[in-house]
Amino acid sequence: MRAHHQRNSSLVTDLAATIAAIPSAIRMVLEPKTGSQCDYGSFEDTRPLQDPIANGTEPAGATETNAVPEVDDLSQEPLIPQEWALKFPPSPRRLSPQHVKIDIPTPAIRDKSAFPPEKLKTLYAFLLMSCSMVATTVTLAMVHERVPDRNEVGPLPDVVLDHVKENQFGWGLYSSEILIMCSTTATFLVVFFHKHRFIVGRRVFLILCLLYLMRCVTMSVTVLPMANKTYYCSPKANSTSFLLIAGRALHLLSGFGLSINGQHVYCGDYLYSGHTVILVLCYLVIQEYTPRRCRLLHWLAWSAAVAGMVFILISRAHYTVDVVVAYYVTTRLFWIYHTLANNLELKVLKIFNSGPDI
Repeated sequence: MRAHHQRNSSLVTDLAATIAAIPSAIRMVLEPKTGSQCDYGSFEDTRPLQDPIANGTEPAGATETNAVPEVDDLSQEPLIPQEWALKFPPSPRRLSPQHVKIDIPTPAIRDKSAFPPEKLKTLYAFLLMSCSMVATTVTLAMVHERVPDRNEVGPLPDVVLDHVKENQFGWGLYSSEILIMCSTTATFLVVFFHKHRFIVGRRVFLILCLLYLMRCVTMSVTVLPMANKTYYCSPKANSTSFLLIAGRALHLLSGFGLSINGQHVYCGDYLYSGHTVILVLCYLVIQEYTPRRCRLLHWLAWSAAVAGMVFILISRAHYTVDVVVAYYVTTRLFWIYHTLANNLELKVLKIFNSGPDI
């Protein structure tokens, strides 16, 4: 008990001594630093100057010039080294030695010439697309002679067509073409009123050109039998000539490849679906080149594309593989093209395998 009492007495004594030392510590912080105490980090001596002659305390042997008291080297060291200030040129405004000018780069302003319209390139892209459309119609005019006879070869097994009867949804094809006309009109207005209409236009033209050219290849290398035995096909000529093929191509072009106007009377253009290509591409263009706040327009374009593909299948105008391949090719080509167009590094030609061949 005696030891415990002594320990408590020592703690109370130490606490009283600490409280008594607080006023002296506050005075030491608040009082001006004189003598050997100096404000570290200053450019010049902040101690008050004293006139020894006025005070009558001039030491013996002192010269006419007042001697500067010796101060520690650290007290004269600035916060920012002087050599840093030399890296930045002074501004026209007169600055004091204590200031350092730091230039902050202004944000780059996009020049209007960064996206030139290049109308001639747009014209070339339109001509390429027109040539590919003509090539597609010529290919269909030739493939029509190779289509298997519907009376001898029936439709291929299909996961959707096997559950849909012929002429059960005969209105499906016409409904899909009405949706195509609505989607293409909306896409044309989006491109026409876009700020960079020539750039967007030639992108669409070039993508359509590639899609039509690939369709020429897939349509000609494999000719599928008729998916609908009741669909009208023009009789075969059993012979081909330049005038015959040209006449058929002009007949198809006059109807823009649609069946609703009665001009699409030639068969064999199955793999892959041109109707699906247009529906999907219209949605992608509207979704890419319109603001995000136009959500209603985006949903309408998406709904039109999905409904159009469903109508094509239930009308037995195409096989399911035609629609699937058309969707896959269109979306991948669109995304690859815009990935290349929106990345500068992908536009630069680089040689990765520059070493010797192994």
